[in-house]
Amino acid sequence: MTQPSDAPLKKRRVRFDLKKTMFVLPNLFTLSSIFCGFYAIVLMSGGEPSAGIIKQAATLIAFALFFDLMDGRVARLTKTQSDFGMELDSLADVVSFGLAPAILSYKYGLQHLGSLGVFLAFVFAACGAIRLARFNVLAHRNPAASSAFFLGLPIPLAAGVLISVMLANGGNLVTPAGATSWAVLMLVVSYLMVSNVRYRTFKKMKSKRRAVLLFASIGSLFVLLSRVFQPGLALAMVFGVYVSMGLIEEVVFFRSRRRAEALLLGAAPLVDADPEPELEEKAAFEAEEEEEDQETLA
Repeated sequence: MTQPSDAPLKKRRVRFDLKKTMFVLPNLFTLSSIFCGFYAIVLMSGGEPSAGIIKQAATLIAFALFFDLMDGRVARLTKTQSDFGMELDSLADVVSFGLAPAILSYKYGLQHLGSLGVFLAFVFAACGAIRLARFNVLAHRNPAASSAFFLGLPIPLAAGVLISVMLANGGNLVTPAGATSWAVLMLVVSYLMVSNVRYRTFKKMKSKRRAVLLFASIGSLFVLLSRVFQPGLALAMVFGVYVSMGLIEEVVFFRSRRRAEALLLGAAPLVDADPEPELEEKAAFEAEEEEEDQETLA
């Protein structure tokens, strides 16, 4: 009969799995974005907000923009992309860039319009949710689709347009006379989110060096504008340039893109009296896209 050993039992070692832990990292950035949006809503839950409270809430949404930008970058850097992270990111965007800016915009200027102001704030949040739902559907249908363009203005950038205007104005509330202008701006931004206007993602650059140079140039431009003007105004200029670029590019390539979409859907192409300018535009656009794709694959 075997006698029990007096030697102390060896404790089972718990192995630390770094790879599983890394999956938490991008989600922490996403949760930080939700916290910033939630805190901005809490600040707006009181009575009449002061200019300081408006600036604090707008700054929190600006930090949410930073965390939203970083969570995807961190996920790709650590190779921890997951369906869970994508769904969590969409939910975070609804809170931080849909509900929070809508409530903030209502307190900032739409409250002068009464029930109409409430409806316009809801329209912004609803268009943001629709924009995210469309993005997720398209991503699930064709995961290998080109990532060179966003279809519609992304909801974080739409929120960025609004908060940049607030910060440029020093957080001062919109007067009753200016409430209509603020409502028009919100309607335009809301429409751009659900529109078919394409905005460049700058993911398909011809080289990594060029991508670094582009973002360094944007950062330098922001710093320069911040020194000449106030940072809020500089931020509004940067967002304004990006929105304008998408609109201008859509106007330039409008007919060629619609013709390409019609061909993809199997519809008959539209007949133009003079198709040569359109064909030249389409050929130039397709050549540019093909060159970018080849450089990316290389």
